[in-house]
Amino acid sequence: MRGALFCRACYLLMLLVGIVACRERGQRVILPPAVTLRPGDVVFRSGRGMASYMVVAADRGGRYSHVGMAVDSCGVVMIAHAVPDELDFKGDVDRVKLDTPERFFSSERAIVGEVCRPQDSVRAARAAEVAWQAYRRRVLFDHGYDDSDTTRMYCSELVVYALGRAGYDLSALRRQEVNVPGVHACCILPSGVHSLPFLVSVAEF
Repeated sequence: MRGALFCRACYLLMLLVGIVACRERGQRVILPPAVTLRPGDVVFRSGRGMASYMVVAADRGGRYSHVGMAVDSCGVVMIAHAVPDELDFKGDVDRVKLDTPERFFSSERAIVGEVCRPQDSVRAARAAEVAWQAYRRRVLFDHGYDDSDTTRMYCSELVVYALGRAGYDLSALRRQEVNVPGVHACCILPSGVHSLPFLVSVAEF
């Protein structure tokens, strides 16, 4: 009970900080208020930064540069995602992190977004738990983009790993060769996740 109250207090503090920061910077949240996230939902976004443009340019047929998964954090829906260059505090490292939906979809980070829901809510909840545990283990971001090694993960790898561990069929998953400054790998890009046949779009914005 005490742990749940602590988690709830942490969430409320993070939400308050996020709202204040957004107001101070003139930001808004692009996630429509009517959209209610569920654990296991796969969330996509694309922003204005150079890194975002590079991913979209490299991702043939893709619209998004980043992907995460909604998880249940002590009864509160948060978003787990593996991301570089979004440090929470001095001395922080690139890793799997947890953000409120408002922070994940703030206009500072996103200009477009989408929520996709896996069919089979039981498996979706299992996938969310796997992603949550990756956050709890503080799994580092994989700058080598090697999804054969799950000791470090990049964004698409985290989501696919969680879905696979939950029992979803990933035989349709496609990888792409990426050759951009700093990245030369055959990896899973957001469009590869988006095209998985058991994901159903519930909101595009």
